[in-house]
Amino acid sequence: MNIHEYQGKQVLKQYGVAVPEGHVAFTVEEAVQAAEKLGTPVVVVKAQIHAGGRGKAGGVKVAKGLEEVRAYAQELLGKVLVTHQTGPEGKEIKRLLIEQGCDIKKEYYIGVVVDRSTGRVVMMGSEEGGTEIEEVAAATPEKIFKEVIDPAVGLQSYQARRLAYAIRIPNELVNKAVKFMQALYQAFVEKDCSIAEINPLVVTGDGEVLALDAKLNFDSNALFRHKDILALRDLEEEDEKEIEASKFDLSYIALDGNIGCMVNGAGLAMATMDIIKYYGGEPANFLDVGGGATAEKVTEAFKIILSDQQVKGIFVNIFGGIMRCDVIASGIVEAAQQVGLSQPLVVRLEGTNVALGKNILAQSGLDIVSADSMADGARKIVELVS
Repeated sequence: MNIHEYQGKQVLKQYGVAVPEGHVAFTVEEAVQAAEKLGTPVVVVKAQIHAGGRGKAGGVKVAKGLEEVRAYAQELLGKVLVTHQTGPEGKEIKRLLIEQGCDIKKEYYIGVVVDRSTGRVVMMGSEEGGTEIEEVAAATPEKIFKEVIDPAVGLQSYQARRLAYAIRIPNELVNKAVKFMQALYQAFVEKDCSIAEINPLVVTGDGEVLALDAKLNFDSNALFRHKDILALRDLEEEDEKEIEASKFDLSYIALDGNIGCMVNGAGLAMATMDIIKYYGGEPANFLDVGGGATAEKVTEAFKIILSDQQVKGIFVNIFGGIMRCDVIASGIVEAAQQVGLSQPLVVRLEGTNVALGKNILAQSGLDIVSADSMADGARKIVELVS
């Protein structure tokens, strides 16, 4: 789950991470009032959407006075901001962060992620702050430094100090940087984050170490432990189909293609999307109905797939281990009848009760194309859609 920058800073502030003073605004008047409350000669007006690259896209403005704050707020609120992360459709700006300006001496990057290769949390740092970390990794990978953290003891002071020296934090501010990193790590672990990214981390003219930006993502499977974080969820920033899928415990991610996919198991779902592309098609979604799906779940999954106007055909690829093929087949028939399915439908079933499942499909009276294998099914749905 993602949250907005201002919300991330509120969370980090609870752990002692230093952040600039700021207030959220939903209207132009609220933006002006927030700037008045801050009382600083320079105010930053920042668009709040769930996407990076806002500054490059014109979503961050520096105002020197209340009239400039008003003008920038009027310009940004309601505007569709297009960044490299939003796609060409962009996202509408519905809220702003009005934040005090600061005297930036140098920008850095600090990020905390889960490293699957080591099975541990890793803190990364670079002196190339304010730049996409992917660009730094591609152009100057030697400028990215990492500390692998032992979960039994957490981020040690010597590790944070080593990272601070590696990215050339001024000597007199190393202790503040160490405190900052340890607080960030604590927040990451205690709030079950999947990413905690500070880009840029800045040192200021008056000797402060601040998180000028904050991106926090959370493990959705752990949200039952964090009602406070769940309350920060902004449904307007999420895909409607993904929201609906979450109500039925379906793992759904919308894509740009025209072949809807319904699969049980994340690995099989990835392989299904790959093989559709191999045969020249484009998957419209990732959809994992899970190992214990019911007929009702399958029906809802179908409805969600078909709510995407781009979908021109559906490929159901089921390997019944825990899942029973007859349950899937019953759900497919029920869903197709409920929604009045008119798009081509290819079904590949294998595993538990496969003969019974195929019989249910055959006797349904629906125009369902049966596939003998995953490759056969992918080839058939691509041909039918084409």
